[in-house]
This record gives sequence, structure tokens and C-alpha cells, in this order.
Amino acid sequence: MIDFTDQVVIVTGAGRGLGRLYALELAERGASVVVNDLGGSMHGAGADASVADRVVAEIEEVGGRAVASHESVDSLEGGAAIVEKAVETFGRLDAVVSNAGIFNSIAFEDMTVADWRRMLDVHLDGGFYLSHAAYRVMKEQKYGRFVFISSSGGMFGQPMESHYAAAKAGLVGLSNVISIEGAQHGIKSNTLLPFGFSRMVTETVGDPKALEALGFLKVIKPELVVPMVVFLASRDCDLTHHNYSACAGRFARVFVGLGEGWLADPDSDPTADDIAAHLPQISATEPFTVPSSIFEEVFAICERLGVNALQ
Repeated sequence: MIDFTDQVVIVTGAGRGLGRLYALELAERGASVVVNDLGGSMHGAGADASVADRVVAEIEEVGGRAVASHESVDSLEGGAAIVEKAVETFGRLDAVVSNAGIFNSIAFEDMTVADWRRMLDVHLDGGFYLSHAAYRVMKEQKYGRFVFISSSGGMFGQPMESHYAAAKAGLVGLSNVISIEGAQHGIKSNTLLPFGFSRMVTETVGDPKALEALGFLKVIKPELVVPMVVFLASRDCDLTHHNYSACAGRFARVFVGLGEGWLADPDSDPTADDIAAHLPQISATEPFTVPSSIFEEVFAICERLGVNALQ
């Protein structure tokens, strides 16, 4: 059984929905949990301390250990305060589930700078502020796990959500670099693309009563997302630089692959006409690789060209 005894985990956005379920399951498995939630609306308005406090009470009622954090992730000070709460209360920090977020639907042509900026402030900047403070603690410990909650909307696209998709896709890039730089310090970083019933689904898909009549809500029970988050946050997870999808009990790796493509002759000057002529080869998805960094891509091309990039 995956066990979190003597481990400390931060879960942001843990007052409701999926975040609450992550916090409860981690606590049940022995983790001391920092339940972070500003308690605002889905659109990011207002604050309510009782939202996080209620989850802490749930955990403590069954003998678990938890502390509430009411800071917003959308500032450097807020991210630092959340991490400080973990260290000051429990003495260490083993894992971070970066789940806090807001949501609204706006057509791209109607998007304002304020709409765009607010979404990135919470999701992408918030992920940075939190992980930047947590990374330093984990580096000192020589151990840590990051689980960034990304979205299929970011990886594959979602109408009316250009701001949300961009922010969520940005977390994949952040996680990739943390995984590379953190490797020598025992730090693993991965992302999860969850799909489970929440306030976001109601706004995106429609009337929950209609969805329930179709049986859709049973398929996307939020509890079906929890196992993947718990695994990725655990010591049992030795994976890093990965992305996973969890939807309706199906768990799968999500990856950005690189096709073999067409390689122009070393002494040639390829033109747009050459691109058109070789487009089927350039656009082919097989065979492919999944580079672990930008260097792996470049070194592979150098090898095909017969160039030793290390000299």
C-alpha cells in the first residue's frame, strides 16, 4: 500500500472539488496536509476562509493531520507563505499538488487583456510562485515530488478557453524544466490532465441534471482521478518529466512526440518549395521519439548529419 506516513503534502485549491478529494485521500494514507484554498468563486472573486477550514476539520475528525492555508497562489508572497505554513507546522515538505485555479469561458475575439492576465496569474504564475518556494525546501532535503494539474484543454485545445489553455499548457513546460534541474536533487515533477465532475465541467458542458440523465456524471466521477495524483505525489513514483491523463477510470500517458521528418542535404539551401515537396514526410507522425530535453532533439539531428556536437 502506498503510504505517506511522516510526509507532508501541500494541496492548493483543496477546499472543493478534486482538490478536496486529493487532500482527503493523502491524509487517509498518513500525510500531513496543508489544505490551501482562498475560498473564492470559480471566476476568482471573493474569499472564504471556511472553505479550507472545513476540509481540515474533515481530516482531523478521522484522526488525520492537516492545517489550513488561506493565501492566494497568485503572488510570490502567497506562494512563499503556503510553503512556510508547511515547514513551520510540520517541519518539512515532501510533495506539492499544484491544483488551484479559476475558470471562465470567453471567445478568443472577445478576450480582454484583463481576462488573459487574470487566468495566467492564478494558473501559470501561481504554479511558479508555489514551486519556486517549494523547490528550495526540497533541494535542501534532497527529495521532493511535484504534481502540476494541467488540462487536456491546454494540450489538445478547448473552444472558448484560449487563456485557460495557454496557462495549463505553460505548466507542462514548467514541470519539464523542474524535472530536469531537480533530477540531481531527488526531485521528480510530472503533470496530470484530469477530467472529473466539478464546477468547471458544469459550466463547460451544461446542465448537470441533463448530464446525469445521460449517465455522463457516473462516468466522470471525480474520485476516478484521485489515484493518479496520489501515485505521482508518492515515494513510489520514480517517474519524472511525464504527463498523464485521468478520465473515467482510464489512465494514460500524454506526450509530445517528434517525428523523424525530412532532413535536407547538409550542403543544400532548402526552400519553401522543398518544404511543399516533402510535406508528407515532414508531417508524418511515425516514426517518432519523445525527447527528454531540447538537447536530445539537437544531438539526434547532429548524429544524422554526422556532426559531433560535443566537440
